[in-house]
Amino acid sequence: MTTPSATALADRLELLARMMHARGYQHDMFPAQWVALRYFSKARRDLCTASELARFQGMANGPVSRTVRTLLQKGLLTKAREQPRGKAEILELTTSGRSLLKFDPSRELETILSSMGDDARILLGDTLDMLIRRLSLPLAKTA
Repeated sequence: MTTPSATALADRLELLARMMHARGYQHDMFPAQWVALRYFSKARRDLCTASELARFQGMANGPVSRTVRTLLQKGLLTKAREQPRGKAEILELTTSGRSLLKFDPSRELETILSSMGDDARILLGDTLDMLIRRLSLPLAKTA
């Protein structure tokens, strides 16, 4: 087996990202809505706010607020009954939101990844962490 070129690997990563993004348009949902549902299903209660979701995603509050508003309208999220005083509203999944997560398109990828050996998952995890760190750096200016 020959070592794939950096271009070939970048092309494969882009294809995988596009495939996952396309799967996100299932069940009358957009990919950002799936991300939000996953976030609210796993985050600590005090972090279940639109602002914390925006911070988690590295996004501005505006687009995230629209996503949250849509999920509230769809009945997948609700405002928690008990709210902390003077702080952002705590949100929680409804029964419908939890049920919909059973059809989360990322579950197929999780199944594939869990079939990999520990060493392969560790290597993949380390590699993805490095790529995320490096891509998070500001773009180099070109002349």
